[in-house]
Amino acid sequence: MSSEFDPNEFPVGIIGLGMMGSSIAVCMLIAGHPVTGVELVEDALEGAKTRIDNHFKLAQEKGLLNGSPEDYLKKLTISSDLSTLKDCRLVLESIKEDIQIKKEVFEKVDAIVAKDAFITSNTSAIPISELQVFVSNPERFFGLHWMEPAFTTRFLEVICGDKSDLKKAQFLYDLGELWQKETVLLKKDIPGFIANRLMYAMYREAMHLVDEDYASVEDVDRACRNVAGYFIPMMGVFRWMDFTGIASYHKVMKDLFPTLNNADAPGKLMNKIVDGGGRGIFNGKGFYEYTEKEKEIWQKLYNDFSFEIRDLTLKYPADIVQQKLKEKHEEDQ
Repeated sequence: MSSEFDPNEFPVGIIGLGMMGSSIAVCMLIAGHPVTGVELVEDALEGAKTRIDNHFKLAQEKGLLNGSPEDYLKKLTISSDLSTLKDCRLVLESIKEDIQIKKEVFEKVDAIVAKDAFITSNTSAIPISELQVFVSNPERFFGLHWMEPAFTTRFLEVICGDKSDLKKAQFLYDLGELWQKETVLLKKDIPGFIANRLMYAMYREAMHLVDEDYASVEDVDRACRNVAGYFIPMMGVFRWMDFTGIASYHKVMKDLFPTLNNADAPGKLMNKIVDGGGRGIFNGKGFYEYTEKEKEIWQKLYNDFSFEIRDLTLKYPADIVQQKLKEKHEEDQ
């Protein structure tokens, strides 16, 4: 992002201030943008304000702020009226995964904001090509896929639809640096995008191992934590294969790929949990069971961990080797 770019001159609008929308708002405020948050469910406005306040308290506690939370909150407007978005240069939608509801919202937003303002969706799976037809000038429509909590995690996915302008996509990609993200770009639309396609392949195989009684839920989780959890934050998958020997992976793939699960529906255990009303930690019933106290402790531990892993990934960014080579070159001068 050019040093001449001033986030204060680039207002951001966020539609939907639930768990994800609230943390995106905090990310934008920390980056210096004026933010207009629109919560379409009026009864949820107070809850949104409380979430944002709590996020800022945590951000201050962890040293992410250069001032007080109040300094940042001066740039925040919260409303239930979409017309308050009229001056926004970027609009981020983060509402229910219902294409009809999104259609109604995007058509209204399209009539309110400038014709060159970016309009984006935080959808996890709805193809961007299907959403961008709801706005005029669809070349300015993209997916922006975040990971919770958005103001600490390093992940941001910029997703192009069939009609998206790649130059505009590059602008959003570069904005990710201001937001302290290691942005990824999906150049062609595909269901699930990059991150979810990778993650759901793993979820499917995990379900298969448990459903067919090869392993327990606990042991599958342990394997994920202590194998992929060690190398993925630093290297990803392709560099890890480079680092540990491509030829061996090539051979194993030939033998293993035919045996992997390719089910096209959720597994037996997941169906049983969901059909029985399980919502995971939200109601204490999922792959594990949780008491109220356990839920509280898990949330606190995850908050702490998200900051610690953020610090670790900042220490080892994607260009760490180039940085080290540059430092060595400067020392040798």
